[in-house]
Amino acid sequence: MWRIWRLFDPVRTMVALAVFLFGLAVMIHLILLSTNKFNWMDGPRTAKVAALNAPMPVAVASNTLTK
Repeated sequence: MWRIWRLFDPVRTMVALAVFLFGLAVMIHLILLSTNKFNWMDGPRTAKVAALNAPMPVAVASNTLTK
């Protein structure tokens, strides 16, 4: 394991790892904030979700017979 650190600069490697992990954490939090279920800042958007999940209106056929 010590030979790996002879190839890479330890300080530069740790800084690059920290920047990558911070960017990954920010991206995951922004993705979660854009969802309805996991948005902890605004809460769920019930009106829009209810309208989107509403069933399509069904046309009822008339059973009247004309003579």
